[in-house]
Amino acid sequence: MSSQDPTLADLRIETPPATLREIALDRLRRAIISGLFEPGQRLVERTLCDQLGVSRSVIREVIRHLESEGLVDNVAKQGPTVARLSWDDARQIYEIRAALESTAVADCARRADEAVKLRLKTVLEELDRTSKNSSPPAVLDATHDFYEIIFRTSGHNIAWDIVSRLNSRISRLRVMTLSTSNRTVSGPARIREIYEAICRNDADGAAAACQAHVAEAARIAEQLLA
Repeated sequence: MSSQDPTLADLRIETPPATLREIALDRLRRAIISGLFEPGQRLVERTLCDQLGVSRSVIREVIRHLESEGLVDNVAKQGPTVARLSWDDARQIYEIRAALESTAVADCARRADEAVKLRLKTVLEELDRTSKNSSPPAVLDATHDFYEIIFRTSGHNIAWDIVSRLNSRISRLRVMTLSTSNRTVSGPARIREIYEAICRNDADGAAAACQAHVAEAARIAEQLLA
């Protein structure tokens, strides 16, 4: 039978199933980002094994990975604990976001065709829906998708890699600012301003809207952390 036979092609697994480690990593990451585990709280291996239903070796791998993402600290005589957020760290993250995101949205606005605009519109509608339902995890997912489209369209793939490495800490800050009064309204409204500028192919307007969005989030975070 030919290797090009369509019946054989149909057997190919395009999206491999997540491993137990990947599932445990995602669950614990989301628990920390959502605030289920508080800053400074110890992460006890035996307890996590029971809560997640996985082995101690899996938990250790997961904790090492979260430490590399900046969500976990290994404190002397205490072991792994949920990393504390400082305003100095947050300020640097917002500065990086402002620089990379504003450049990306400007270039996206220059390049965006109707197909890109439609994809952004679809994600934005999902963001509006999840914001109204007060669902922070879904808001984070939709926001991530929105920016990935922008960075990929703009061709800023290396910048997206940098943002992705910071994504866990960015998401943690987003959840924190979303918990404040009216941020679930003002945040999506700012993102819509970015989207509308992209739809007009207005590079300067998109960059300005992005800068305003990040600056507003930074002011809220400073009030909470400084």
